[in-house]
Amino acid sequence: MISVRVLTMGDSAVLAELQSIDEVLALIAAVRETLTAAGESVEFVPGARTVLVRARPGTDLDTVRAAIGAAALTIEPATVGATPPVGDVVEIPVRYDGPDLGEVARLCALTEAEVVAAHTGTPWRVAFGGFAPGFAYLVGGDPRLEVPRRAEPRTRVPAGSVALAGEFSGVYPRTSPGGWQLIGTSDVVLWDAERTPPALLQPGTWVRFVALPPT
Repeated sequence: MISVRVLTMGDSAVLAELQSIDEVLALIAAVRETLTAAGESVEFVPGARTVLVRARPGTDLDTVRAAIGAAALTIEPATVGATPPVGDVVEIPVRYDGPDLGEVARLCALTEAEVVAAHTGTPWRVAFGGFAPGFAYLVGGDPRLEVPRRAEPRTRVPAGSVALAGEFSGVYPRTSPGGWQLIGTSDVVLWDAERTPPALLQPGTWVRFVALPPT
């Protein structure tokens, strides 16, 4: 079992506090299955160490809290984060031409080719969204690629920039300031208001980066 602290948030939501992103994702999967079987409709808003579970007005929150507690009992710590990709994997083609690719290679004690191989060789998983519409924090990649943010953020990062920071990878959905290490670019549309859902990458989605031939 994993340890979880559950707090009431108003009259239609509860907040579960956990120890890691992997535990957040495991809890969401288990609670969704339990509540769906019970006919309850809820929305999950994951964070780095928390998940907000929002229910329909009038839902008995004791049912939600009980489902969270029961789910936590079924999750074995040793298996958290070890789940292989299930279902469709979203592929993101990347040109590995980012201005920080050489610096990332230096920080990781790898060659640039080895950085690309590490980034594409392991599937990533969407932990949660944030920062901008369509931006997804991806986790579970090759641990050799953990690098610090840039000491001096850029005032303008182009849309489609593929980046690394800490344990995360991500793709900038639009032009914006940013301090992540830029290793490549992609033409994938991450946010489209006409699409359902608008965000391409939803929490729990598996992602694989695919290297495009050099131009």
